[in-house]
Amino acid sequence: MMVRFKLMVLLQGLALSLFGPAYEASSLGLTVHVVPLESDAGRTVRAHFSAIVPSPCPALSGLCAEGEDCQVHATSFPFNGTKPESGWCVRQWQKTVPSDYNATISLGSTEFYVSMKAGPKVRANSGRLNQPPFVALPPPLRARVNCPHHFHLSVKDLDGDKVQCRYARPDQGECLDCSQHSFIELNQEKCMLTFTGKAPAGQYFIYLMAEDLIPVPKISQVKDNTPLSSVPVHLSLTVEESTSSCSDEPVAMDETPKEDSTIFVLPYQEVKLNINFMSQQESVLEVAVVGPPELQRVGFKTVGPLAMMSMGWVRSENTLASVLPICFAANTKSLQSEPRCVWLYQREMRTLPAGTELKCGRTEMTLLLPVTSLSEVNLAELQLNSPTCPVTYNNTHLTATISLSGCGTKIVQSGSELVYTNTLQSVRPYSVISRQPSLILPLACRIPAVQVKGPQYQISLPTERETFGELDIWIEVHFPGEGPFATFTRNPTFRTSQGLLNRVRREAASNSSSSPAIGSKIKELDLHVMSNCSIDRAEMIVSNCIESQTEDFAVSRTILEQGCTSSESAVEIPTTKSTSKVYRIDLSKVDNQGSTMYIQCTVNLCISTLPSLKCPSLCTRSFNQRAVISSLFTSSYTVRSGAVSLVVTTPAPKVNVTPTATTASTTPGAPAAVTTVLPNVTPSQSTASHAPEQTSAMAAGVILTTVCIFLQNIFLY
Repeated sequence: MMVRFKLMVLLQGLALSLFGPAYEASSLGLTVHVVPLESDAGRTVRAHFSAIVPSPCPALSGLCAEGEDCQVHATSFPFNGTKPESGWCVRQWQKTVPSDYNATISLGSTEFYVSMKAGPKVRANSGRLNQPPFVALPPPLRARVNCPHHFHLSVKDLDGDKVQCRYARPDQGECLDCSQHSFIELNQEKCMLTFTGKAPAGQYFIYLMAEDLIPVPKISQVKDNTPLSSVPVHLSLTVEESTSSCSDEPVAMDETPKEDSTIFVLPYQEVKLNINFMSQQESVLEVAVVGPPELQRVGFKTVGPLAMMSMGWVRSENTLASVLPICFAANTKSLQSEPRCVWLYQREMRTLPAGTELKCGRTEMTLLLPVTSLSEVNLAELQLNSPTCPVTYNNTHLTATISLSGCGTKIVQSGSELVYTNTLQSVRPYSVISRQPSLILPLACRIPAVQVKGPQYQISLPTERETFGELDIWIEVHFPGEGPFATFTRNPTFRTSQGLLNRVRREAASNSSSSPAIGSKIKELDLHVMSNCSIDRAEMIVSNCIESQTEDFAVSRTILEQGCTSSESAVEIPTTKSTSKVYRIDLSKVDNQGSTMYIQCTVNLCISTLPSLKCPSLCTRSFNQRAVISSLFTSSYTVRSGAVSLVVTTPAPKVNVTPTATTASTTPGAPAAVTTVLPNVTPSQSTASHAPEQTSAMAAGVILTTVCIFLQNIFLY
């Protein structure tokens, strides 16, 4: 009987697994930018999809069927992120679909339902087709339990209509499983979401519809202002536990573009954006970005509480929408900044008049433009990028000879082509107000990749290696009074508060009174973060250091945080070498119960470009923004030690260390010495180890990794 019962339960479970609904992951965000097609009076539209899906990132196959007007955007610079913990990536494609459209779309294991109503409507005020609203897609949203938070959605409408947001309605076929959450409030007029904080940790999904309405005065008696169109907006909100204050999120710095700002872009124009965030509580792990295809992100680095990154985009020939949002947010381990969005507006250019010629030569381009097409333009106001290059005209034509290496000509890369660009435009004194039409005429000569010779693809600014030299950064750990800075650590001064200073001096005097016995716990160690940089005015900045009982740092504890050393576990010992740092570690304040530990530090080198300024000091709340902007920083380097013994062992004999190999100690209980590994070192190159010889009862090996993205792109400079 019992056997039959067990068999019945087994069969029921098998039936449920075979015939039950398959699990589908939900999208972490989705927007559709809709452009009505004039060719069939708006009955079809070009729909530009942007979807955020959980990692692992699915392939783009299956989105376009054979014969469809459909294109996927396989960008060279994919958008992805690590927060929330599952990780995510962005998939983008465009497709011609009916103006009223409903579909279930699959991307790998992610399945989502899309519904939009953009039926053709001719506007009475212009006689043109109505343009549905555009909504910018932010990175996956994050919040914390019991911390209220506002999320502003950035919207644009090319017709100047009012845009409002509402919840999607299942009874109207706008969503399939879209229950509303009591802890999320929606301000429809402002497209503003408010998280009340009253939700347990977890991941939640929000389904909205954005609509455009003809704006009417507040005193108007119009009651039936029906929306002209409705487009979908899907968002995700990950609520996490946190013990920090609700006001500790990273904050955008002044140089970062303003929220909802618009940048007008001419053909082949390059756009450059510098993104800076300040995070006093936790170090920024990433700047998450969602933007147009081929948006480049380079130079991400963190220097203490400051995180920096540059973005660049070149408008090449494309079939993208005329307005393109770029949204970004800074993520730390448990915090997220306020998401911020800016817009790129691709200016619509008119067809050039008949008879216009632009000839591209090997060293110059020549423009010939009929003046009959410029009858209302003041020809005397026309200039190229550089006013030193003349523009001549007569009764019939305007001519200009434009040097490819002068006249303000710029070089950008568009796909595999090199493009030389200049602009002929009306330039008026600021004091002159005129109603005459002005001219903006972009000029471009494209050179195919097969014809590109020489150093055009090389970056114009000096590289990190040229600025700081061939860098080598490593860690050494010594007993107090030993090592390369023994003259400073034997009778040290400390950069710390007075109370802690007195405590450190007393303990230093106590520890120096007797030699530690073999097998006893070591009370203090000196952490040396070293570099071989010899450039004048170069300074080392140590953002943080952590220690762990295991080499994989699965569980770690903080020694230094945000570059500030006035803690119970470590204090800085000043030296005369600005490109290295020394810290006295009080092991009684380090929560490590084992006999060994590993240390990892994040390091940058810095050079202030102004002799009157020094590199920024991390251990201060009044962070000098001018010092940051006026400084050059290396990439952020992660430096790890080998195993550091926390007990006194028998002195070990000297060990010969072979470069690029791991050398085991011949003395039981003594830690190993590990060679330094530098970034971008080929197998034919070797790097000498900086592990100290094991003559002082303990030693630490070193290994160097880098988390940098070298600036090797001409777009951003």
